Amino acid sequence: MAEPSKKTDNIQNAPLGGVQDPEREGREALPRVLASSVIRSTHKGESHGGLYLVDLSTGEQKQLLSWDDPTISWEGRGAERGLRGIAFYNDHVYLAASDEVYVFDRAFDLVDSFENPYLSHCHEIDIYEDRLYLTSTQYDSVLEVDLKTHQFTRGFCFRMSPAWYAVSRFPRHLPVQSNRVCPPCRMFDPQKEGGPHSGDQLHLNSVVVDEEGMHVSGRQTGCLVQVDLQRIDSNGDLAVSYTPTPFGTHNVLPVRTGAFNGHVVMNDTKRDRVVVVDRDGGIVSRWPVVEYDEREIAWSGIPKDHARQAFGRGLVICGDIFIVGSSPATVTAYSFHRRDPIASINLTMDVRNSIHGLRALGNGCIG
Repeated sequence: MAEPSKKTDNIQNAPLGGVQDPEREGREALPRVLASSVIRSTHKGESHGGLYLVDLSTGEQKQLLSWDDPTISWEGRGAERGLRGIAFYNDHVYLAASDEVYVFDRAFDLVDSFENPYLSHCHEIDIYEDRLYLTSTQYDSVLEVDLKTHQFTRGFCFRMSPAWYAVSRFPRHLPVQSNRVCPPCRMFDPQKEGGPHSGDQLHLNSVVVDEEGMHVSGRQTGCLVQVDLQRIDSNGDLAVSYTPTPFGTHNVLPVRTGAFNGHVVMNDTKRDRVVVVDRDGGIVSRWPVVEYDEREIAWSGIPKDHARQAFGRGLVICGDIFIVGSSPATVTAYSFHRRDPIASINLTMDVRNSIHGLRALGNGCIG
């Protein structure tokens, strides 16, 4: 296991911009957030991710970790680079890399790590009732971990037959309210052989677990799948329901409070926006992701399939406030009640550096 770089108060790339919205209205209510990042298209020996503490009320920012694990695969634009999902449990921070979970104390010293053969290309993670849930994108799965023992206890695979997957692609260019063909949820034992094969059919990238069940989505699902963890259907699969969403999303989250209670909010990454949909998939509100003058962006000439600005990923909901991440590494807070950002903090203008995970320091937030 590679040790993380020592903590530093210096951002690798000089911070630019700071808080862009000069209005202070509502700013005192904004939380501090942890933001992880993936630096795409970097090469061996270079930092390929980081962890930042961002105070949205004051505009202050601090880099806590610089990730330079040399043992990863360097193929492709993102691959195994960077740091991913973030979660808190018993005064510890759980931080996912591609194929391993790292545990840090409050001083961000590394205290533990664990991995599993079915954990590959992890994206978002979540914790509910002493259980950690991790998206394993390469296996179209979510893995459950008992946090008291750090043992992998259950796996949930979301995968269609090849024929049904072909059918599921037909609504791709139709309105979001169109019918969706969504995957079933089958359990497997992550401690044994015989689980799902490596595949990445749906590019699962988001999981949230609460009293209503497990909510899972991916770039290719076209829906938010809600799993009843207590009920098995007639086919022997866990019972599921779904909400239609656009294709090409990240961080599809149910809204529990405020004007959009009962709706679903997400990064509509393919279209450079954040959207709210109702339970039938109808778009009821949208916000554009922050964009910059291309002349101000470092590495702006890199191919767009490797890195581009306004790539929205990372989402936290705190009451009527939601916070999103984008590239070049930017953290932006919005109110559900206004179109313009409340605050937007840029960490670096290197377009390769893209926010991945966000987690608010405070109670009552999801994401």
